[in-house]
Amino acid sequence: MVSVEGQASCLPTSVAGPQAPTAVACGTIPSLAEQACELIDRVVGRWWVLHTRARCEKVVAATLERMGITYYLPLRHVERTYGRRRLTFFKPLFPGYLFMCGDSTSYDLVARGQHIANILHVEDQDRLRKELRQIVRVVESGEPVDLYPSIREGRRCRVTSGSLKGVEGIVLRRRGRSRMYISATVLGQSAVIEVDSALLEAAE
Repeated sequence: MVSVEGQASCLPTSVAGPQAPTAVACGTIPSLAEQACELIDRVVGRWWVLHTRARCEKVVAATLERMGITYYLPLRHVERTYGRRRLTFFKPLFPGYLFMCGDSTSYDLVARGQHIANILHVEDQDRLRKELRQIVRVVESGEPVDLYPSIREGRRCRVTSGSLKGVEGIVLRRRGRSRMYISATVLGQSAVIEVDSALLEAAE
């Protein structure tokens, strides 16, 4: 079983947790994003998108964990101030959705869950895996990230350096720092992150 969750939540103990991560050949320690991206590529099975009932994303994730089914729940860091108290918590990046990987048996088990509203089939698995890898890198970058409605117009650009090098997305505004939208097309939604315009190049 492999669970891959978003920023500041539990990665599988095989690559993170109480023990130190395994060093790669060059002697460096892989980042959480690198580990999670590797897992997304390595895990065997077909990815589906689970549409949950309202505010049930973490409940479904916990159920998948108990069942030993691979899943990915991207989370974003949120801070709220109540009087003199500042609270930090994590909310699903795509409310009502998480991603599951498995076989037909896993599918049948999950489909019977009371917290599942629908399961979306994705034909282009390569594209979905690519988008999941990009979402992982954005969430684990530590940069502020938020949700933005689906982007259908604008220029596709690529980050040329830094922790997000190679990530592609749509840029609509340019005022010193651009806002880049990283799409999860199967959901009709995008994550948004600010990127220095000097680090962008056209991807088309």
